[in-house]
Amino acid sequence: MVPMSIRAVVAVVVSVTVASGAGTISAPAQDRRQNQSGQFDFYVLSLSWSPSFCEAAGERGTPPQQQCGARPYSFVVHGLWPQYEKGFPEFCQQPSPRLNRNIVSSMLDLMPAPRLIFNEWDKHGTCSGLSPNAYFETVRRARAVVKIPDAYIELKEPLMVTPDEVEEAFVKVNPGLARDAVAVTCDSRRLSEVRICLSKDLRFHACPEIDTRACRREKVVMPPLRGSNAALTR
Repeated sequence: MVPMSIRAVVAVVVSVTVASGAGTISAPAQDRRQNQSGQFDFYVLSLSWSPSFCEAAGERGTPPQQQCGARPYSFVVHGLWPQYEKGFPEFCQQPSPRLNRNIVSSMLDLMPAPRLIFNEWDKHGTCSGLSPNAYFETVRRARAVVKIPDAYIELKEPLMVTPDEVEEAFVKVNPGLARDAVAVTCDSRRLSEVRICLSKDLRFHACPEIDTRACRREKVVMPPLRGSNAALTR
C-alpha cells in the first residue's frame, strides 16, 4: 500500500472540515433566548390568500372543507408569529396549555379551520408569553391594524401580479407601512401569503430578514375567490 502523502492528508482534513462546517455557516445563528416564552423582538402577521391555498390543496387531494367550502374567503390569518431579529422561537411550552373551545369558535371568522387555530397556538402562541385569551385577542387586534387593498377583497377573475405590485398595494393603503416591513411569498406559480411585521405594540416594524425569504418570481397568479364565475368554470 502506498502511504498517503502529507499534502493528501491535509487535503482530506480540509475537505472534511469544510463539509462538516458548511451547514453551520449557512444556518442562522440561534438566539440566546431560544424558545423562552415571551422573549422575542416583534411579530409577523401572516395573511394567507385562501384561493391559492384551496387550489393547491385540491391538486394534492381533497381540500379542507372548513376553509375551502362554499363560503368565499380572500385573505385569512395564517398566524401571528413571535420573531427574533434573526430566527424565531417555536413550541415554547410542551405540552402547551389547552385551548378552550369557545376561543376556537370565536376565531373562525379570521382563521377558518379549528386545526389551524390549535396548531398556531401550539407552535407560535405559546411563545408570545400571553394566555390563550390574550394571544388570540392580540391576533384579532393585529389583523385589524392591516387594511386589505380593495382590489383583493372580492377578486372575481384570476389576477397576474408581481410581488412588488402586491407589496406596493398594501403600502399604499396602510399609512406608516414601509416596503421593508412587508413580504410576499409564493409557490411555483401562485401568490401564497402576505407577511407584515409588527412590533409588540402592533406598530409596523422593519424586518429585513423576513424579506430574504420572499417570493422572487417575476409574476404569480392570484386565483379568484371561490364561488366566483371564474372559479366555478375552472
